[in-house]
Amino acid sequence: MKRALFLLVAGTILSGVCAYAASGQPTGSVKLWRLDCGSTYIPDLNLFSDTRAYPGQGKALTASCYLIKNGDRYMLWDTGLPASMKGAKIDPKTGGATITKTIVEQLGELGVKPDQITMIGISHYHYDHVGQAESFPDATLMIGKGDLDALSATPPAFGANPAALKTWISGAGKSMPVTGDRDVFGDGSVTMIDTPGHTPGHHALLVKLGSSKTFMLTGDLAHFQENYASNGVPTFNTNRADTLASFDRFKALARNTKATVIIQHDPRDIAKLPAFPAAAE
Repeated sequence: MKRALFLLVAGTILSGVCAYAASGQPTGSVKLWRLDCGSTYIPDLNLFSDTRAYPGQGKALTASCYLIKNGDRYMLWDTGLPASMKGAKIDPKTGGATITKTIVEQLGELGVKPDQITMIGISHYHYDHVGQAESFPDATLMIGKGDLDALSATPPAFGANPAALKTWISGAGKSMPVTGDRDVFGDGSVTMIDTPGHTPGHHALLVKLGSSKTFMLTGDLAHFQENYASNGVPTFNTNRADTLASFDRFKALARNTKATVIIQHDPRDIAKLPAFPAAAE
């Protein structure tokens, strides 16, 4: 009886260990593309520092989105500035935002149709990360629960743009509120990392390729390299303490996984991935 019980327990533990080990490796071919989702100019960089670290400075920033393929499934991470901003002019004095190509146009260059996108992961609810989501109404929306709640509130939280996600907020589309971390494909290849502070439900993304290369995409945990290095907190973040805790966790995770960190808004980080239409794999 004791031997049978021992074998049952040992078998249960072993199967659990094997399942855990398997979850750490992608089960299919995983590829990662960087998409150009616009550019902005910020004339007052102190907006990104609640300690006023950048007096009199401005900076050009980029808006980046990412396409991830796992086997035959496609996921978009963030959807950039609105398509209506295509061709808009940026005033170097007052700032502004523009895009040159839509996500749909760039997917077309890869031979990917909008209805092939099965999931959209959103780092947070700001307009430059949700702008083209409605181009993919059949996709499942994955967004932090804190952000989804803020979008659905009456009135919506400051900076939240529910109109850009009306398909899912109305219930017409399938949404998946994310609490904590979320293994997107169930094989450890793509994980939404809980990093609140910029917004209540903010997430970053960890991507492990089949080649064992690992990338971590910041969302808006940091907007440029200097802010990342100093754990800088923008004036419009929703929680300073959460932001600093998220920096600590993100950086430790990047070290432990030997990940290449990509700051999504910093033009200097674009070259960390192959130039479109090439993919990292």
